Amino acid sequence: MDIKLVNIGFGNIVNANRIVAIVSPDSAPIKRLVQDARDRDELVDATYGRRTRAVIVTDSNYVILSAVQPETVANRLSSSKTIVDVSEGE
Repeated sequence: MDIKLVNIGFGNIVNANRIVAIVSPDSAPIKRLVQDARDRDELVDATYGRRTRAVIVTDSNYVILSAVQPETVANRLSSSKTIVDVSEGE
């Protein structure tokens, strides 16, 4: 199984295979989602104190905050140059 990793800013890397959604943090439902994840201790803040511009939801119910625009993360996700392939057995 190949593990694909995507850079979400400031040297932080997420397993691309686990990402369910990349959304903007501006709407009330997303703000509630972030607060619920914080209450469950399933929130990862990868903004380094900067403004949250993207909220990444994973299939394991973790929510990751990023200071990079959602479009930028999506472009990195679809670009083969910025995704790192880590193959088992190497």
